[in-house]
Amino acid sequence: MTIYYTSEHEWISVEGDVGTVGITAFAAEKLGDVVFVELPGAGKQVGKGEQLGNIESVKAVSELFAPVAGEVLAANDALQDHPELVNQDPFGEGWLVRLKVAPRAAEGLLDAAGYEKFVAEEGGH
Repeated sequence: MTIYYTSEHEWISVEGDVGTVGITAFAAEKLGDVVFVELPGAGKQVGKGEQLGNIESVKAVSELFAPVAGEVLAANDALQDHPELVNQDPFGEGWLVRLKVAPRAAEGLLDAAGYEKFVAEEGGH
């Protein structure tokens, strides 16, 4: 499984026509303790770069953006009762949404090395 990244600190892994989206460990650390996650319902169409929802931490409220265009298949309902999963396991149980995506939808996004370089050079901003 390959994970792709955005400069907004979201990640997406694509298997077939389903992309699983979350925020990176770097973003989760910068946010601090996540206390609330607002996610779209199934069936919502989103364009690449469009707002997917919000994530609220003890420090701030941040917008979540779609790394690719697609249709929301599912939101991670576990985050309603356990938003701390975003901090504890951002690449596992802390995933945010699953999208139905077009083939090669993640092409052009950053790979792991590119994302690490971006964070180092840009300071994550």
